[in-house]
Amino acid sequence: MSEGALLAGQPAMVWALAVAGLPVLLLVGTALGRGLGVHRWGIPEALLAGLVGLLISPQGPLPLLPRGVIQLWDGLPLILLTLVFGSLLVGKPLPKPGGLWHPLRAQVLLSLTLAFGQYLIGGVMVLLVLQPWLGVSPVMACLIEVAYEGGHGSAAAMAPTYEQLGVKGAEALGLALATVGLLTSTLVGGLLVVLARWRGWVKEPVTGPGAMGEAPADPTASPPPDLEQRLTQASAWAVNFALAGLAVALGWILLQGLRALAPHLGSGVATVINALPVFPLALVGSVLMRGLLERTGTARLASAPIQNRIGTLAADLLITAATACLDLSSLSQLWKPLLVLGVAGLLWNLLVVLGPGRWMLPDPWFKRGLIDFGQATGVAASGLLLLNMADPNDQGDVLTTFSIKQLLLQPFVAGGVVTVVAPLAVSRWGLPTWTGLCLALVLLFVGLAVVLGRGRSGVSAPWPPHSPHPP
Repeated sequence: MSEGALLAGQPAMVWALAVAGLPVLLLVGTALGRGLGVHRWGIPEALLAGLVGLLISPQGPLPLLPRGVIQLWDGLPLILLTLVFGSLLVGKPLPKPGGLWHPLRAQVLLSLTLAFGQYLIGGVMVLLVLQPWLGVSPVMACLIEVAYEGGHGSAAAMAPTYEQLGVKGAEALGLALATVGLLTSTLVGGLLVVLARWRGWVKEPVTGPGAMGEAPADPTASPPPDLEQRLTQASAWAVNFALAGLAVALGWILLQGLRALAPHLGSGVATVINALPVFPLALVGSVLMRGLLERTGTARLASAPIQNRIGTLAADLLITAATACLDLSSLSQLWKPLLVLGVAGLLWNLLVVLGPGRWMLPDPWFKRGLIDFGQATGVAASGLLLLNMADPNDQGDVLTTFSIKQLLLQPFVAGGVVTVVAPLAVSRWGLPTWTGLCLALVLLFVGLAVVLGRGRSGVSAPWPPHSPHPP
């Protein structure tokens, strides 16, 4: 039975429990997180919520949830990630190209360094560790990028290709690595936020929204809204959900159009297009929806705070669902390649963001690097969650530059053309040649950042960095 038929055959009670249970689980995690003060230690409440879900899942010590609920939640990460991308730019004015060029080119070069460096470090680990130790397929070297950058959707979409090229258990390994990336990005990224506050790289927010995007109640503030105000707020939320949904729908239409053209564009192009998930096109849909609102004079309908909260909520639900659905049996069976690839990819991302990323990026360098760290380790949803922890109000306007960068790069890396072509290149050229090419590209991107950064005003810090210690 196919996965679609399996999900369609779930009883109505299971569907109801799955739909209602995930937000309740997130509320429980939020309450626990606030009670324990985990934000001070850089632990997102969504991660706690997922761990509670894992505790009561069928494979947990308190198996209270039906297996059908976990099967339904298991299909949510790709859907929620698509909503994250659909909401990115709907609420923000389309930027003027002039002031965007300097931070955008720096962000693009950092992202390319991270992505091709994941292929580089994956190749080194497979050549020096995994092949001598476990005799794995050389194509396994591409799994860090497809799982960390592309996430669950790309890992599932690329699994048949990896299986054909000799990677046994490719889907289980890819999905497990994507989950590990999501968890480590939120946990390690949260610790980076704590470090950044201690080092003075970011300021402690006066109030920070929780998992649902709401600030804690202030008893000295104005009285609670009356019924009319609540109805107005509910209407605004409904309109903004609809706008984000329309952006996603536009992305889906674009993807269907590409797939209809694919047979006429050659087998190689068709392979790439057919493997593309919908979320990169949802970002294009977000831009198109914003442009339509501005052209028709209805941009006031889109609220930037609400769109940000929609994206944050989708990211929190994604992390909760992915953690609750973690397949512990796969982790136990595949722990050796998971450990090697997972640790290598994480260390590479940390070293790049805190090392050369420090002088590649203009200020606020840490927040720009943090959101890219989250995206490069646990997809864009994790990056948005980390940015929300460091700067709930996005005072540095980091999100706009990041969104445009994603629009430019998403068709190529993180589930795009390069993600599809990389395992084919390894199979045809050999892993040493591919790894050497990636090394050359990484050196090129870092070199371009050095050349383009000379004489640039607003650079964050010299290299090696010098940071004041706290008093």
